[in-house]
Amino acid sequence: MNGERAPEEQQLPQLVMRRDSLSDLPDIVLPAGYRLRHFEPGDDMHWERLVELSFGWTRSFAEQIGGNAYFRAERVLFICCGDIPAATATAWHEPKWGEACGYLHMVGVHPDHGGKGLGYAASLAALRQMREDGRRHAVLETDDFRLPAIKIYKKLNFNPVYEHDNHPKRWEQVYRKLGLHLEERGE
Repeated sequence: MNGERAPEEQQLPQLVMRRDSLSDLPDIVLPAGYRLRHFEPGDDMHWERLVELSFGWTRSFAEQIGGNAYFRAERVLFICCGDIPAATATAWHEPKWGEACGYLHMVGVHPDHGGKGLGYAASLAALRQMREDGRRHAVLETDDFRLPAIKIYKKLNFNPVYEHDNHPKRWEQVYRKLGLHLEERGE
């Protein structure tokens, strides 16, 4: 399935997940041949390509990230194979979540590099950057059908938050598809 939301899902609010603390993040471990770096001039096209391949739609880096007052090069992370970006994640901030909260944004992996833990590593790098920025916890928004991503977020200790009346039922369905048990309600 491409990254497009199904018509019935386009009307649904995104699911929300939260990691309560950024103080206990593990070290980043990358596969051999990969390295972590920040955004560099000219990376716009790499980011746009990773987003297109990961989400199935095109976004302008300048409109989505680069033109925002919150943009800083160190907040847009890439995992590269050699010199070519293979994965990305952004340590963002959404004011609605408060100053202490980071926002994990635009996590994407090139399909040729899938299955190597790069989504996990890129997300972890973004969380570590949030901590350096003084954030104490993190949230993210995702879609019901992004099951591989949700598995990664669970591995990173994100848990569901119920922001909408339909979230409990939707989270139950997601957890069932993943073979997990929804043990407690988020807040």
